[in-house]
Amino acid sequence: MSDSHAVVVGGGIGGLSAALALHRRGWRVTVLERAPELREVGAGLTLMTNAMRALDALDLGSTLRSGAHGEAPGGIRDPRGRWLSRVDPADMLRQLGTTALGVHRATLHRVLREALPTSSLRTGATVEHVESDTDHATVHYHGADGPQSLDADLVVGADGLRSRLRAQLWPEIPAPVYAGSTAWRAAIAFPDPLPTAITWGPGAEFGMVPIGEGQVYWYAARNAPPDGHAPDELAAVREHFGGWHDPIPALLAATPPGAVLRNDIHHLATPLPSYVRGRVALLGDAAHAMTPNLGQGACQAIEDAVVLGAVCADGARGLPGALAAYDEQRRGRTQAVARASLRAGRYGQQLRNPLALAARTVALRLTPGSAALRSMTWCTDWRPPTG
Repeated sequence: MSDSHAVVVGGGIGGLSAALALHRRGWRVTVLERAPELREVGAGLTLMTNAMRALDALDLGSTLRSGAHGEAPGGIRDPRGRWLSRVDPADMLRQLGTTALGVHRATLHRVLREALPTSSLRTGATVEHVESDTDHATVHYHGADGPQSLDADLVVGADGLRSRLRAQLWPEIPAPVYAGSTAWRAAIAFPDPLPTAITWGPGAEFGMVPIGEGQVYWYAARNAPPDGHAPDELAAVREHFGGWHDPIPALLAATPPGAVLRNDIHHLATPLPSYVRGRVALLGDAAHAMTPNLGQGACQAIEDAVVLGAVCADGARGLPGALAAYDEQRRGRTQAVARASLRAGRYGQQLRNPLALAARTVALRLTPGSAALRSMTWCTDWRPPTG
């Protein structure tokens, strides 16, 4: 183990992936998480080909494949249940070498956490301020024993959508903005086999993803003013989606009211000019918070982590050049994915104009599933650094 020390601010999927990527390269890592316990809040996610390759690079791919759910035949439907577009997992396997994987967020978080030394994880630690120059960084935080500080060769900002490090070090960048949609999600027990599918209606969508062990992750989104809440969020979902095709009513009937999470969708509308400042590197939502319409938020964070670990393989030696390489490799790609995700939402879930909806339906029906899959390869056919 080298003497190089990295402090990772944030213990979510991106932060733990970064800590593990650096740990695998010989770094001593400390993860500071402000929550009193280290756990993932959320329902499920789809790990696309790019994320699975990144997790393979972290030696976790086989563990996740054994407990999660490979993609079932799926695609896009309308609210009456008519298929508009189909995707065959066999085509995905032929074109990309691996299928996507549905997984509970808590499962992925646990697998990452268990791969790290327990001593590297500190909870109840709220980072207040970071001092950074070209040679050194100091992280000031408030922990169980009061104000504390840590010296580090590298600080990784993985503190999410409302990143304190981004606000401190890039004060000229506006806060994330509302994307125009609110979303509900839940992970529930549902033993019946289901496809991985999205249903598009006017200004709304409903998605379902099997995540293994008899569980299904569902999500729903619709155009709405920001900051909305309902006394019963499950009843709100039923009001908008309960009349859509099977098995949506059955999924909602099987959902305990307390299992439903609701969040407005925000994104970082003003791209950062760099993901690096001094000895601090941002990744995940802290660097490029994006809408969920391409299912790439967590995938890009895991990619970030693997690339950061690769460029920092020599430890603190030559770190400014390594961080410059990280910024060069990650900023263009992630910001392009973020732009594409925003466009996908406007073409997909947010579309309301009847003429535009009709034109979209015709275009989807005329486009073979294999062609639709090829159109996504620029985003998902990514490979980790080999050096």
